Amino acid sequence: MSLQIFNTLTRTKEVFTPLEDNKVKMYVCGMTVYDYCHLGHARVLVSFDVIVRFLRSQGYDVTYVRNITDIDDKILNRANENGESFTALTERFIDAMHEDEERLSVKKPDLEPKATAHIVEIISMIQQLIDNGFAYAAENGDVYYSVDKFPTYGQLSKKNPEELLAGARIDVADAKKDPRDFALWKSAKSGEVSWDSPWGEGRPGWHIECSAMSTCCLGDTFDIHGGGPDLPFPHHENEIAQSEGATGKKYVNYWMHAGAIRVNKEKMSKSLGNFFTIRDVLERYPAEVVRYFLVSSHYRSQVDYSEESLKEAQSALSRLYTSLRDVDVAATSEAEPALAEEYRNRFQKAMNDDFNTPVALAVMFDLVKELNRAKANGDDYVSSLAILLRELGEVLGVLQLDAEEFLKSSGGFSGDAISESDIDALIVDRINARAAKDWAESDRIRDYLKDEGVILDDRKEGTVWRRG
Repeated sequence: MSLQIFNTLTRTKEVFTPLEDNKVKMYVCGMTVYDYCHLGHARVLVSFDVIVRFLRSQGYDVTYVRNITDIDDKILNRANENGESFTALTERFIDAMHEDEERLSVKKPDLEPKATAHIVEIISMIQQLIDNGFAYAAENGDVYYSVDKFPTYGQLSKKNPEELLAGARIDVADAKKDPRDFALWKSAKSGEVSWDSPWGEGRPGWHIECSAMSTCCLGDTFDIHGGGPDLPFPHHENEIAQSEGATGKKYVNYWMHAGAIRVNKEKMSKSLGNFFTIRDVLERYPAEVVRYFLVSSHYRSQVDYSEESLKEAQSALSRLYTSLRDVDVAATSEAEPALAEEYRNRFQKAMNDDFNTPVALAVMFDLVKELNRAKANGDDYVSSLAILLRELGEVLGVLQLDAEEFLKSSGGFSGDAISESDIDALIVDRINARAAKDWAESDRIRDYLKDEGVILDDRKEGTVWRRG
């Protein structure tokens, strides 16, 4: 099956055909670094990380660009509130973002351009838009994009001109010719950081930054542009108008957007008190469990975050790791069974269908059943199946830890989780109770440990345990 991608522009799944054979150029809108990354950011980071991992596993040469917005109204306002320079603020939160990514096993993009490092390119693109008749310089030093000069404006968000006018506002002091027009360059305010330009001291608008950075890194036209659920309008709509107005070429072939995060079926927001940073979540739950939770839903779907959903993710991930227990994944068997290739093909088919991770995970659980049967039967291809399971898990960014280490870790679900030494001592007590035929005490210990989130597994060679 050929790879198919749901294109936000056309609202249909389309067969993916890269501009250059075997090469993929992909740009994803990154963070505006004025605060810690939140759970919605995690959804975008993990979703596109999985997409890049799968593309590379299929032999594509991917150039993955994810920008950093390090100059913006929110950044300047927060820096002023804190009494610090905007660069000190952004550097601190860039470091924090990288720490969060690493904990979630999100691989670094190939290029991570910053807006402040591309001011020359931004000014050049604005000037080109003015020269091409798509923008105008106002008397106050601002430069605006003239929306009425771009006939297909609204194509991505499917908004018509009446909707755009209804949603637009214009102030008395505003120098716009049309309420729909948006700023490409903002004239400097007193005491505000600024750069010199043909229109006076100022700084770029948010939308033009991504147009300049993406074309600078990937060319006038590239394969995939991605981002979060709030970006199709106005940000990505404006990017299309800017980039195509400046170059005269099609900007992007495939538009992709991750779904929103809800918390207990409500929109995540600070006003509702249900807003979580990545760091908040990782203080309570293991990073791999959080990642599993995110990949267990299709990247375009709306995800509901709750205590129950995280516990379900932990339980599912524990089942996967349990199948790898006592298997030498470094060993190689004489021959990989044909059924292993069948599972690999089924996994690839799921991922080729617009990166359908829930179906891909279902294939992995079918593989787990096969692996468990092979272990029980003592088949000589156990290692091959285990290696394949880890190989498929790597595409999703899971199952790369030592199975025993994961299963015995407290995982952070509770700050007062029972310790390993206490668990081992209770298992010895239970063995002694069983030897004395004190079945009531044996059952009491098993039930107590179960209540503490510890599952016992009695085997011929002894009792093993896992959390979950």
